[in-house]
Amino acid sequence: MRNSAKLALAAVLGLTVAGCTQNINPTDTDRAIIGAAAGYTVQTVRGKDGGDRLRGAALGGAAGALCDDVRLCQ
Repeated sequence: MRNSAKLALAAVLGLTVAGCTQNINPTDTDRAIIGAAAGYTVQTVRGKDGGDRLRGAALGGAAGALCDDVRLCQ
C-alpha cells in the first residue's frame, strides 16, 4: 500500500473514532486518550518506529485535550 493510501486510511479511521464521542460529552481526558491513540495509529500506519510513534501519541493527546479550548470539537 502506498504512503498516501496509508495516510488516507489513517485519517478516515481517526475521524471515525472522533465521531464516536458525539453523544457522550467527553472530558479532556477522554479526548486526550482518543487523540493519543489516533496519533500513535497514524505513525504506525506510516511505518515509523517507536520514537516517532510516541511523538505522534504525545501530539495527538495534546491536541485532543486542548481542542475544546479553541472551540474545535464542541
